[in-house]
Amino acid sequence: MRSTSINVPNLLTVLRVLMIPIVLVLIYGLTPKMCFWAGMVYALAIITDALDGWLARKQNLISLLGKFLDPLADKLIVMAILVVLVDLARAPAWLVVVIIARELTISTLRSVAVGQGMVIAAGRGGKDKTAFQMLGLLLLILHYPYILYFGFFTISVDLHQAGLLLLYISVAFALMSGIEYLRAFVGYRPSQSTAATDHVM
Repeated sequence: MRSTSINVPNLLTVLRVLMIPIVLVLIYGLTPKMCFWAGMVYALAIITDALDGWLARKQNLISLLGKFLDPLADKLIVMAILVVLVDLARAPAWLVVVIIARELTISTLRSVAVGQGMVIAAGRGGKDKTAFQMLGLLLLILHYPYILYFGFFTISVDLHQAGLLLLYISVAFALMSGIEYLRAFVGYRPSQSTAATDHVM
């Protein structure tokens, strides 16, 4: 297991975990410059998330450790940032509670499903949820209004409000995909497809 676990995709996943405290420290700088750099580190973490999965599939480096670490790293960085955003009054506490409760519920169901030999494919709603959530968190990290210059005119962009809107949309997708997964779990039949599931839900 050790020989198959030490590879580039898993190292990228570990790097993503190590980025979490860096993002949090930068956010607490509470200045537009510090939040900008926090957003850049978070964006880099998103890139490594996509890159490690692509490398693992392309080079056939999928390992047991990677299957455990990759979704764990995703949830750790999202939950850590959400908690900080609540502390900084950038996101409502009830919304974060809903997001975390959904993630914990689905993770528990997945564990039970795997233990029972069930294979339930991830739906499109889960992938949409992840996309809106990632972009929403990035905008909430940046937070401050930005002035965009377009030659003869300028536009003021409120990244905080845009981020909140995207986060609300992601919650809607999260709840819908969660209900779909619960229905699939309850109505599972052994004759259903046994294709490998995607970790993004």
